[in-house]
Amino acid sequence: MTHVRGRTLLGFDFGRQRIGVAVAQELIGQASPLETLRSVGNKPDWTSIQRLIDRWKPDALVVGIPLEMDGSEQEMTLAARRFVRQLEGRMGLPVFGADERLSSIAATGMAFESGRSARRGRVVVDDLAAKVILDAFMAESHDHEQGCA
Repeated sequence: MTHVRGRTLLGFDFGRQRIGVAVAQELIGQASPLETLRSVGNKPDWTSIQRLIDRWKPDALVVGIPLEMDGSEQEMTLAARRFVRQLEGRMGLPVFGADERLSSIAATGMAFESGRSARRGRVVVDDLAAKVILDAFMAESHDHEQGCA
């Protein structure tokens, strides 16, 4: 992968009901959660996604790809890969898939540590999961640049 340091990235934690979104500037090397978008008629909220792209002007997009712990694919893997293709087609930006195993668990821990309150009995962590996905993507990209496995 050709890699240019200093890119702005938008990360997505794709789900059928909600999509978490985070932003990162590679020079800083840390992502920040932005918001959680609700699906519209069981489809991504393309208007809100376009609004975020217009606002942040990312150089690339990163989508978490859900895999089983053994690396095998699951039903949501196919849905996330379809979302990747739709983003590429609609937004005209490079889109990278990133392994998102354990991102929701890490995001839930971050939410409780920060005192994030529950909504309707549960804590919504999709934006934090998108942050975890972006942070892991940047760390892995940096490791590859440094020649690490």
